[in-house]
Amino acid sequence: MKLIRFGNPGNEKPGIIDENGNWLHTSSVTNDYTPAFFADGGLNKLEAWLKDTTTSKSAVDSSQRLGPPVTGSGKIVCVGLNYADHAREGGMDIPEEPILFFKATSAIVGPNDDMIIPKNSKKTDWEVELAVVIGKKATYVPEEEALDYIAGYCVHNDYSEREFQLERGGQWVKGKSCDTFAPIGPYLATQDEVNDVHNLKLWLKVNGEMKQDGSTRDFIFGIPYLVSYISKFMTLHPGDIISTGTPAGVGLGFKPPQFLKPGDIVELGIDGLGTSKQQVKSWDL
Repeated sequence: MKLIRFGNPGNEKPGIIDENGNWLHTSSVTNDYTPAFFADGGLNKLEAWLKDTTTSKSAVDSSQRLGPPVTGSGKIVCVGLNYADHAREGGMDIPEEPILFFKATSAIVGPNDDMIIPKNSKKTDWEVELAVVIGKKATYVPEEEALDYIAGYCVHNDYSEREFQLERGGQWVKGKSCDTFAPIGPYLATQDEVNDVHNLKLWLKVNGEMKQDGSTRDFIFGIPYLVSYISKFMTLHPGDIISTGTPAGVGLGFKPPQFLKPGDIVELGIDGLGTSKQQVKSWDL
């Protein structure tokens, strides 16, 4: 299934994209795709409703704005340097264990919403990433059972302000958490929609020029390992998001570095998970 949320910011409604590409209301099943929805077996209820030919299903105007496909996420746990080529372009060693950091959930916006360069920013950068959405409470999860705790996957652009991240002291969270720095979507794809999560092409363009062109087969740490590993340090709750790292091609890695400026258009996508597009604007416009 492909779960969507549509409508104006803060007033999104739940929906789904059916196998024919139609947008359908799902408000008869749930008020929204919240942590409680996933915890209460909402995906199973939604699947049963979709297969039930006796229930009427209302169409949605597909020209509406898409919001982030889940709401109320408690945390975004990001994995740093999870592609060997990205570690090399940054002059960093291949990590022996996953590098973890947090991104504020206040950075979450819809997949095609504007990205706002923050005040005093000089080095705002892009990062296409595969995001994992947790479907049930996960604590000390064995790796072989980890996939059972996943609701699905979506596209995430892990925008980063490199000066804030690397030159202002402290941890990476300052450069990761600015408003609009986490566009997610267009939809949440449940696991049955993805044939092999460890063989997905992911890409990103700036103004039509390909910057990142990678594959999840180049993960250093795979999805089951990451879910299991993170669950040893913190409980993962339904709706929580794990962002699994980015391949080479970020602006910081170019010589000289390339950073975003107002007016730029960023497009990105992952096989089976759709595409998104953000227009870059300045905070003071």
